[in-house]
Amino acid sequence: MRKSILTLGVALLATSAVWAQETTIEFITPNIVHIVKGQPTKSLVVTATPQQVNVTRKGNDVSSNVLTVRKDAKTGNLTFLTANGKVLLREKSCDINDASQTFTLDKDEAIYGLGTIQDGQMNRRGCHKRMEQSNLEDFQNVLQSIKGWGIYWENYSPTQFDDDANGMTFNSECGAGIDYYFMYGGSADGVIAQMRELTGDVPMFPLWTYGFWQSKERYKSAAETESIVDKYRELNVPLDGIIQDWQYWGSNYLWNAMDFLAEDFARGRQMIENVHNKHAHFMISIWASFGPMTLQFRELEAKGMLLPIETWPQSGISHVWPPIMDYPSGVKVYDAFNPEARDIYWKHLKRLFDYGTDAWWMDSTDPDFFNPRESDYEHKVYGGTWRSQRNAFPLETVRGVYEKQRQTSSASAYS
Repeated sequence: MRKSILTLGVALLATSAVWAQETTIEFITPNIVHIVKGQPTKSLVVTATPQQVNVTRKGNDVSSNVLTVRKDAKTGNLTFLTANGKVLLREKSCDINDASQTFTLDKDEAIYGLGTIQDGQMNRRGCHKRMEQSNLEDFQNVLQSIKGWGIYWENYSPTQFDDDANGMTFNSECGAGIDYYFMYGGSADGVIAQMRELTGDVPMFPLWTYGFWQSKERYKSAAETESIVDKYRELNVPLDGIIQDWQYWGSNYLWNAMDFLAEDFARGRQMIENVHNKHAHFMISIWASFGPMTLQFRELEAKGMLLPIETWPQSGISHVWPPIMDYPSGVKVYDAFNPEARDIYWKHLKRLFDYGTDAWWMDSTDPDFFNPRESDYEHKVYGGTWRSQRNAFPLETVRGVYEKQRQTSSASAYS
């Protein structure tokens, strides 16, 4: 029968599939199966529209022409198999109320993924990791096996990953259920292709970004930045771009003002024009937080769109370490989950865009989050709490800039 979803254990329907009225199995494509137990997560990541997949049921098996999902009649656990019956992965146990799912792996089965983790390991067997975005480690809830399968764990709260004698477990801090996608690609490239199917194609960078870029921490004046380009041209060394790092805005109280407010950058707009005249591109650092004297801070604060978390810089005194906490910076992170806050962010960033900026160095998109308190995690943000949305912050702040810049560029092209 031509249906992407089946209902098992209750009446057969064309639009849903439930076992024991708890587990929903939906074939997004013949290679991708969406599993939900309890309440699904409102996705910020998945963009794929389910295809019309030929799905058949035989006993406790539900199959496409690529994958079979088998339900254990006693435990309700699922097993994922290839069309010819090769076992790929087995569920072992779950706790819907605790947003926890355990799987059984083969003894010598290597698994890879979870993001950029600084522990010197690639194989995640035997790994125990609390996955929460940070300045040094970036997490993605995507894992793949040498057997050719992959899992995307759909949950944005901090998540504990464990692999030990008990099995491989995802356990998230928030969630009224379990929500994940099982993908079969047959190889590492194949799994990546399935993830791209779920989340959308990534456009290539423009050709000029693949050349040589010069950066340091940091150029302290517009004249210094421009002089670096001059030196490369004098030496006949190819240079495609120059990067201006932080504090071109002035003091920490003007943090991320998105304008050249520092005295030594009074010629900032002219600097960008001069860099272009020297046939180079210009990238600049921007942040996900604002100092209390900025226009952005005041506008966002009036609308309740700033977070109470402690972030960088902690002190209002620049260039001193450790921070002098007698003079707190008052810098706050904005609620990037809120579309109106993202609009405000772009409205002010557009100044630098109109100056001719070619590329953004979006710093601290984790964002920096120091000395976390329980009340911080329970703070309400757009779409939930800081805890429930935490790991999606980088995606949402980048989404805001990407979408608004594309809209601006498209409008300019036809004006």
